[in-house]
Amino acid sequence: MSALPETGETLSAEAYRRIDREVAKYPPQQKRSAVLSGLVIAQDELGWLPGWAIEAVASYLGMPPIAAYEVATFYAMFDLQPVGRFKLTLCTNLPCALSGATRAAAYLKAKLGIGFGETTSDRLFTLKEGECFGACGDAPVVLVNNKRMCSFLSDDRIDQLLEELGRDKSR
Repeated sequence: MSALPETGETLSAEAYRRIDREVAKYPPQQKRSAVLSGLVIAQDELGWLPGWAIEAVASYLGMPPIAAYEVATFYAMFDLQPVGRFKLTLCTNLPCALSGATRAAAYLKAKLGIGFGETTSDRLFTLKEGECFGACGDAPVVLVNNKRMCSFLSDDRIDQLLEELGRDKSR
């Protein structure tokens, strides 16, 4: 674990311990296979993935920074710009759209006063558009911070979710 020479910024010791646990799952010569996990750990710690964090993960795993950037820019779960405390990613793929996601999107946008890719002025919510989460039968669905899936989103359920998240500022 060391700071990047250019910026002096680094992840916490706990983040590097967590990355080490992921690295241990692969043969020693395949250390870079833990890049996806390493980026998730960095994003969990920072709330998003600034360039220095992507480079820190790459350096720690002994891989070129561009290879880590390729992973970070390929997967929609990674945020290369700051997001709100709660990132709400709504599946808008065709099966979900046919099952109410279009209505849920309109309701969320109106309720939060933002569009897809935007963050509320209080930095509490960011609304993102997502692709298939594998829960078509539960549509419409939203992922909260890439970790919690909320299904069958009626207007009432959306109101309950927003109230719950807005009330719990510690998350």
